[in-house]
Amino acid sequence: MSALTVEHRIDAAKRRLTVRPTPRETMSQTVTMAWRALKKMRRNPEQFFDVIIQPLLFTAMFAFIFGGALAGGVKAYLPTIITGVLAQTSLTACMATGTQMREDMEKGVFDRFRSLPISRIAPLAGPMLADVLRYGIAATLTLATGFAMGYRPGGGVGGVLAGWLLVVFAGWSLSWIFAWLGTIARSAQAVQGIGMMIMFPLTFLSNAFVSQRTMPGWLEHFVNVNPVTLVINAIRDLMNEGAMTVNVLWALLGCVLIVAVFAPLAIRSYSRKV
Repeated sequence: MSALTVEHRIDAAKRRLTVRPTPRETMSQTVTMAWRALKKMRRNPEQFFDVIIQPLLFTAMFAFIFGGALAGGVKAYLPTIITGVLAQTSLTACMATGTQMREDMEKGVFDRFRSLPISRIAPLAGPMLADVLRYGIAATLTLATGFAMGYRPGGGVGGVLAGWLLVVFAGWSLSWIFAWLGTIARSAQAVQGIGMMIMFPLTFLSNAFVSQRTMPGWLEHFVNVNPVTLVINAIRDLMNEGAMTVNVLWALLGCVLIVAVFAPLAIRSYSRKV
């Protein structure tokens, strides 16, 4: 390592110690990082493939294949499958946050950010704020597909909007887990592999596609405490019933706890890595 590099890092460290961004500056810097991430998405539209193709494919495929067998018809199955796919798509889409973060770290992008007198959380929170757009697109396309197939939610416009917001918030909350994984994993492929091992069983061992009452007793107990099930139950209560139930409160509490635990872990790990 050259003397110039060492001196540069020492100067950067001094700036970080002497310059403490205010909350307003932190928010402004986070928005700037979010805008940077959005510009990257515009230049790489393939980042939207998972949130565009998956909602359309899964909604139609599961509805037409399983609707008749599980609910006696496609239309009767829509209140179950639409809300299930909403949760599944949002939760799986948040894995891209950790993958992209790991790739940026490997390219040295965060080393340049670290040398700047900016908030430590901004380079992490910015991309995740931008990813809210991806979750919103996925939820909107899933609902649009459901409406085209005959889905008529009993919760009305207010219930649908509340459910949509919950889906986006849940995806954003879980993205902190993958942000943390992105800072500790050795490669982007490792982040993706770990993410699949976590999200695949949690998603399919839930009540997203079938009622847990049809499952063996031991599996039903697991499904009942599965955090994905709690989110799905909350979405169904809001969209299909228009009711603010205890399931909604549990889902919101779970999301807040995830952020409270994994946001500090991600920031600390990021600070040590770059």
